[in-house]
Amino acid sequence: MIQNVTMHQLLLYIGLFFALGAFLLSCIACARVGNFIKATKDLEWDNIANITGDLATTKKTIQTLNNRLNGMHSPKLADQELMLQLMTNKGNSQPNGKLKDVGG
Repeated sequence: MIQNVTMHQLLLYIGLFFALGAFLLSCIACARVGNFIKATKDLEWDNIANITGDLATTKKTIQTLNNRLNGMHSPKLADQELMLQLMTNKGNSQPNGKLKDVGG
């Protein structure tokens, strides 16, 4: 019988603890909503349109920058192909071992 009464008291206090926690969290949420309403009180559609335009411009700039950075890290030709072209051009430009004079 004593164990049953203790269990009921424990469940009562656990329920009370969770109810108080939920109440405190709801009060915090209400305060945050109130702060949001105060912050957006003077916001008009023109301001929202300007923010949207600025955001689109920033997004386009970031995309352009990312494309440039991706282009730096992905070469168009493989290094082996470049070395092969260099070797073939070197062999073609010096058939007799002499350098050709080019230019003035």
